[in-house]
Amino acid sequence: MPVIYHVTKAADWNVAKKNGFYEHPSLNDEGFIHCSQANQVAGVLERYFAGQTDLVKLVIDTDKLTSKFVFDWSPSTQDTFPHVYGPINVDAIIDVIAL
Repeated sequence: MPVIYHVTKAADWNVAKKNGFYEHPSLNDEGFIHCSQANQVAGVLERYFAGQTDLVKLVIDTDKLTSKFVFDWSPSTQDTFPHVYGPINVDAIIDVIAL
């Protein structure tokens, strides 16, 4: 069970629970939802979420995803990150951790 992570606002997670799936604006803008491996979450929080509150970390079981996920190279960080190419079905989210 490979696990990946996605940081979002708690309010967005609440909407996802009602809808049965999670979407992020990047899905429309870039074609995928940005995710992270465990060792990348701290850097993501520092780069993109500094000073924000009411955040949660979605723990995603990739074996349960109904959308494709791919590890893509990120030139800006010189690292490979997991990206989900479609909505994230809520039953693939095995834990939600308040940050």
